[in-house]
Amino acid sequence: MSAVDEIKARIDLVDLIESSVVLKKTGKNYKGLCPFHQEKTPSFVVFPESQRYRCFGCGRGGDIFNWMMDREGMDFPEALRSLAEQAGVTLDDFSPQQQAAYEEDEHLRAVLTEAAGFFHRLLTEHEWGQQALDYVRGRGLSDETVALFQIGYAPDSWDVTSRYLIKEGFSEDDLIKTGMLVSRDDGRTYDRFRDRLIIPIRDDKGRTVGFGARALAKDAKPKYINSPQNHLFDKSKLLFGLSEARRRIRETETAVIVEGYM
Repeated sequence: MSAVDEIKARIDLVDLIESSVVLKKTGKNYKGLCPFHQEKTPSFVVFPESQRYRCFGCGRGGDIFNWMMDREGMDFPEALRSLAEQAGVTLDDFSPQQQAAYEEDEHLRAVLTEAAGFFHRLLTEHEWGQQALDYVRGRGLSDETVALFQIGYAPDSWDVTSRYLIKEGFSEDDLIKTGMLVSRDDGRTYDRFRDRLIIPIRDDKGRTVGFGARALAKDAKPKYINSPQNHLFDKSKLLFGLSEARRRIRETETAVIVEGYM
């Protein structure tokens, strides 16, 4: 087990955050006012099962290391040393290459997290997503399920999603690496997901690593497209819904496995 994984295993994120944020248990998660922006209605959620936090208002989120960097203004080595001391973990030298790889992965996951929030807001709050929302409700999905899985809608545009993400501070290269943008042979790019119902695909820690996208038009082919394979998104190693179902699987010692997302 790496030092990072050992620290995560020893420090509970809820305990760490509760030292400075008032949290209230809501179902299996915890909710509170976001410490990163002013708000009156709590939109900051801590997920004990995945040991992640996320503000659905400002988009901040991550694990215990992101919390220390966001909240305390530390860089990664400082956060690592501070948490290692709290956890009683002895650190070997953390190479610049390891630090760079960790920060790169977290940055790319931030792209996908921001995109998931954008798609979800379009589905639930914007007129562009009304047809997709009608489809979802017609399939019998409750608002609670839509929120839990953060189901969204990708607009019928070649560049709306990428323009939004670039405005949020991400680069075109970030979007290509995460599969949000497709790069053509002539160097031009376009949004991969267009006019589709978006289903975020999460790893076993609850982190968004890719998307499944279902066509809404009857004649659109293929019916489903996924994010391209990369080191964050290996579809053969992911079981959709595991992070959401893990607690119930443990409680009941039963898992029901079905085909597809819907």
